[in-house]
Amino acid sequence: MLEVRNLTKIYESGLIKKQYIVAVDDISFEVRKGEIVALVGESGSGKSTTAKIILRLIPPTSGIIKFEGKDIWKDLSSKEELMEYWKNAQPVPQDPYSAFNPSYKIDRALHQALRLIGVDPQDDVGKRLIIESLKQVGLEPSEVLGKYPHQLSGGQRQRILIARCFIVKPKLVVADEPVSMIDASLRGEIMKLIVDLRDIYGTSVIFITHDMNLASALADRIFVMYKGKIIEEGKPDEVIRNPKHEYTRMLIGSIPSIYLKWRDVE
Repeated sequence: MLEVRNLTKIYESGLIKKQYIVAVDDISFEVRKGEIVALVGESGSGKSTTAKIILRLIPPTSGIIKFEGKDIWKDLSSKEELMEYWKNAQPVPQDPYSAFNPSYKIDRALHQALRLIGVDPQDDVGKRLIIESLKQVGLEPSEVLGKYPHQLSGGQRQRILIARCFIVKPKLVVADEPVSMIDASLRGEIMKLIVDLRDIYGTSVIFITHDMNLASALADRIFVMYKGKIIEEGKPDEVIRNPKHEYTRMLIGSIPSIYLKWRDVE
């Protein structure tokens, strides 16, 4: 479904003496339909840069990203093709506050989602979809609609962003550290909602995290990133039980002996 081949991103800085920073260094991986893959690594490993390139927010220096057989940087030339791609590739960002314009009520984010699928937010169908999506993520519509982002908790804002995905029903969700800025008590619930997207609609998920605990609990496959490279990959049990790289062993060493899995959350 998604194919990443030899992806590289190099940043250039300096006016007189040029300096080059390799953020992503010739990485390749695939995401199958209905699969959850985790990109795991510490800050600066290149995982968020990879996400931004896949979402067409920043261009690659080299490499190919194909979505359903089309190169997203070469084959999508018209506005209609780009809009279709962005409908099918949706983000769930790290910061559930900065994702909203503080000048607008949160309803606007859901209205934009409806317009992506050609539904009028003001008609009965649009209103019904908003109510259904909010209830699907455990929110009571009367308690959140009509409010500004600052009036809601981080967990509520993150649920609204996931509700937006339930409206659009994308084929791919790129979740960049989606639980790192919310209370630990809510993390399992948010992770379960991401899994629900996969189970109900067959959505593929790229789950980006620095936490091997979360990756091993959620993902079908794990890709460990270090200094822009993928240094290890495999199923969670394989990576946890038989890590081949010292960096992977360090990440595994941070996992507590008893940890919460999303499947334990009712």
